[in-house]
Amino acid sequence: MFHEKYMLRCLELAASAIGYTAPNPMVGAVLTCDERIIGEGFHRRYGEPHAETNAINSVSDKELLKRSTLYVNLEPCSHHGKTPPCVDLIIEIRIPHVVTGCTDPNPLVAGRGIAKLRAAGVKVTENVLKEECERLNIRFMTFHRKKRPYIILKWAQTADGFIDVARDRNITGRPTWITGWYEQTLVHKWRSEEQAIMTGTNTAMADNPLLNVRRWHGRQPLRITIDRNLRLPKTLNLFDGSQPTIVFTEQSSSNIQYPISNIQYITVPFDKQLPHHILNELFNRKITSIFIEGGAMLLQTFIDADLWDEARIFTGKKLFGDGVKAPMIA
Repeated sequence: MFHEKYMLRCLELAASAIGYTAPNPMVGAVLTCDERIIGEGFHRRYGEPHAETNAINSVSDKELLKRSTLYVNLEPCSHHGKTPPCVDLIIEIRIPHVVTGCTDPNPLVAGRGIAKLRAAGVKVTENVLKEECERLNIRFMTFHRKKRPYIILKWAQTADGFIDVARDRNITGRPTWITGWYEQTLVHKWRSEEQAIMTGTNTAMADNPLLNVRRWHGRQPLRITIDRNLRLPKTLNLFDGSQPTIVFTEQSSSNIQYPISNIQYITVPFDKQLPHHILNELFNRKITSIFIEGGAMLLQTFIDADLWDEARIFTGKKLFGDGVKAPMIA
């Protein structure tokens, strides 16, 4: 059971960096000697040293490393990326035993790290708390296995099943709140944990959302909206240039006017495969997760295409009696 105990600590360390490591996974590492923790670390931010390096650097007596065990929730990397391969460092300082939680699904690794360690004479114990380790990095796993971002749908609906009152789709306004302050704050926390957030044309017009993290701390997500015919006014908050924003449109670049800093227009076909076109573009940009806070039409489009992984639904006590019906999940 001591393997599981130290792996749980790896998961605890790794999870503290949620929202900061993408498109890299969240990884924690623990070094033990004589069943005592002598060092630990985690991957804090994309582009910075990996968990294994931080754990090794935290050990005060480096001689202990030669008879230590390294616990890490994901297979150590074996390729050059933003940082050197962790496998090479492990072999160089002669750590004799490595315990991993799960295999890295990235084709650049995918078992090569474990194979390289064993070829160098390092004992490797695999798949300790595998299910928990894969769940922590479900975004990373989905991105590499399904070749698309991990998709979270979110909406709030009334007790009688509406997400909005009937409104003029061409008039910019404010959201019709169904939930309260605490739920809205939780949504901002969720936003900080994902790489991107998306809304549709009608919601962008009707609610004029900021789609940022202002009631929580953390990295601002990439904003994404859909504007098939370029009818969204440039006065909307989405076009304030405060954070990177992508607009998916059917119009060619020659029809796009008023370029704004931090705004990128991407032309895609608006056919039955629209969700696939959008996700392919995001995959190519290494977006591992997306939080969809659209209206009923956008949400239902992804539901009907079976392109979603989680649905987070608030049900309030209000009754609208009429309006925009909430999406339906079979």
